[in-house]
Amino acid sequence: MFKRQKSLVSESKRDLSSPGATRFTAKNDMRKFQSFSQLILSAGPLKSAPAVKHSKAAHFEIEILDAQTRKQICIVDKMMQTSTIHDIKQKFHKTYPKWCPSQIGLQLEHGGPFLKDYITIQSVAASSIVTLYFTDLGRQVRWTTVFLAEYTGPLLLYLLFYLRIPYIYDVKESSRRSRHLVVHLACFCHCIHYIRYLLETLFVHKVSAGHTPLKNLIKGCAFYWGFTSWIAYYINHPRYTPPSFGNRQVTVSAINFLICEAGNHFINVVLAHPNHTGTNACFPSPNYNPFTWMFFLVSCPNYTYEIGSWISFTVMTQTLPVGIFTLLMSIQMSLWAQKKHKIYLKKFNSYMHRKSAMIPFIL
Repeated sequence: MFKRQKSLVSESKRDLSSPGATRFTAKNDMRKFQSFSQLILSAGPLKSAPAVKHSKAAHFEIEILDAQTRKQICIVDKMMQTSTIHDIKQKFHKTYPKWCPSQIGLQLEHGGPFLKDYITIQSVAASSIVTLYFTDLGRQVRWTTVFLAEYTGPLLLYLLFYLRIPYIYDVKESSRRSRHLVVHLACFCHCIHYIRYLLETLFVHKVSAGHTPLKNLIKGCAFYWGFTSWIAYYINHPRYTPPSFGNRQVTVSAINFLICEAGNHFINVVLAHPNHTGTNACFPSPNYNPFTWMFFLVSCPNYTYEIGSWISFTVMTQTLPVGIFTLLMSIQMSLWAQKKHKIYLKKFNSYMHRKSAMIPFIL
């Protein structure tokens, strides 16, 4: 029995070691390999496991102190890197509803400039805890409201004086004296000027969405409304005398006034273009319109045309109140022009070669 089993084992070994057996085994291995390859191909390409992100968004804690007493008012926490000053003001307003976002002034350091609403926390943060100083800015109004109020008043006030309301002038004297041509022309030019202001404020200018203290509205209205009343009273007075050189002086001044008004409008249209507003603005360049060629000489041609309009109006009416108003406006606009000119020099030095701020070759 034992010998029989040994013989079977030895026979099987001989069968496996024979060439036929070797070929049979190789064929089976090949079939298995082919079937395994088809299985892999049918399963599609191998996909790598998605990488696990371990990054964690940073949060900031905003400590708000009173700018006067340096005492802590509140802490605004869980602010993201992309959060802005406007977001902080909104959360501050929810905690203290008596302060509207427009009334909240935040400073990075005591006595420093107020932070703009679009500034991100990440740009001012030195660590995860940011300290800001709060100042109550008082009652605020939108810039659009300020401009509309400043320009609507002069338009209506001048018309009241032009109609010679009995409460202003003597009725008998007004009916006895006829008006000179310059009186009607001055009313037309004055109305054109402020109607242009109003339309540009509504449809042309990119007025800032920010606010300004209510006192600035009061000061602006007092200036424009007061001077308009003074100017209109003299020009529309029954005893008003026409300019020294008569109709020639009036006609030339009126034409120059209208040219300056047109130039001012076209410059404002160019400045309102998206390429000339915002943080990525480029320096305004003249185009096919001849009124825009003033950009070759000055950096603020809108002020140049504005002063030109008021000088023409002064010569046309030949009155002292208009001359004083023109002088004050010239001083103020020269300051604005010089300030803008310095900003342009820093940002667009290559475009500012031999350019003046407001008056060609002079200022």
